[in-house]
Amino acid sequence: MQKVELLAPAGSLEKLHYALIYGADAVYIGGKKLGLRASADNFTLDEMREGVDFAHKMGKKVYLAFNVFAHNEDFDGIEAYIKEAAATGIDAVLISDPGILSIVKEVAPDLEIHLSTQANNTNYRSAAFWHSMGVKRVVLARELSLKEISEIRAKAPTDLDFECFVHGAMCISYSGRCLLSNYMASRDANHGECAQPCRWKYNLVEEKRPGQYMPVYEDAKGTYIYNSKDLCMIAHINELIEAGIASLKIEGRMKSAYYVATIVKAYRDAIDTYYRDPENYIYDPELLMELNKASHREYTTGFFFSKPGANEQIYENSTYIREYDFIGVVLEYDKETKIAKIEQRNRMFKGDNIEVFSPDGPFFTQEIKWMKNENNEEIDVAPNAQMTVYIPMEKEVAPYTILRKEAK
Repeated sequence: MQKVELLAPAGSLEKLHYALIYGADAVYIGGKKLGLRASADNFTLDEMREGVDFAHKMGKKVYLAFNVFAHNEDFDGIEAYIKEAAATGIDAVLISDPGILSIVKEVAPDLEIHLSTQANNTNYRSAAFWHSMGVKRVVLARELSLKEISEIRAKAPTDLDFECFVHGAMCISYSGRCLLSNYMASRDANHGECAQPCRWKYNLVEEKRPGQYMPVYEDAKGTYIYNSKDLCMIAHINELIEAGIASLKIEGRMKSAYYVATIVKAYRDAIDTYYRDPENYIYDPELLMELNKASHREYTTGFFFSKPGANEQIYENSTYIREYDFIGVVLEYDKETKIAKIEQRNRMFKGDNIEVFSPDGPFFTQEIKWMKNENNEEIDVAPNAQMTVYIPMEKEVAPYTILRKEAK
């Protein structure tokens, strides 16, 4: 059985490492040009090459997003940039603009092409058209039901793959093709500069009563009428795989390394459990508890089973739910002394009860019985960002192991 791909976001080289180490089969990244996340760190060509080398040594893949809708000025120097990006060894490019697709085919004919969700592919005829233009994989629009996806898979060319978003933020506009940010903040969402006005607070003003703000929804705090819940399909891994989807995609190139590691590991566990015994697969609700330990909004299954209604929106606020803090990551571990060298990420204190979360196996809990700084001095708190501390560990740990604790 061909195993479904787990595809994770990587907004930086560090996030690429965490995504792959915690179980992703592939990552998607952005370069310094032509991607839809201008505020992400994004990759220089040298970083791209380093990330590709890291992935390929693990037998995994890297896809590069070229998914802006191009204006004339975007074509200046584009041929050279695509050639340079292809030379880093990337495995595929994500495009949404036919003009960019035509240039990729001209200057990097051996580079695999994936069609971005921005292209709004919602039917099998459209998928077949893009396939005839050289597209190997279509990232289907988020607005499709699981039934529609199954029908597309059945009627599309057999050598065309399909990818679907299964976790992360939902865009209020059709497949992310939004003009609201451009209108309200002069920041073009289709050029990677979205200001996320869908998360802003809105009220109603009557033209003859300026300054009198009436809530659109009956709540004294106002309302966030465009504020969608986050997509979460962890409970439906079997249905996604059986629909014929080739790649399950997690949203979040702007999210933290901790977020990426947490989400990837939960989906990795669910996928692996399914393939061990597909006929008797049972969803483990503890995986949702793991997902909840990363920053998130309330969850929805989006369009997969029905068209979203009022319950798929969050009206009270635009903030994330954050139940756990990422406090540190293991850099080294001494098996003889059982002491780990930790890079601090958030304040941690002597006496804290923490969870130790690694790519392999379940997390374990322990108390921080003591800490030392780089001068071998005992300390009660590690307050400085990315300072190095030493902590005794109750079990053996490896580099990239994460320390977290309940948020207060």
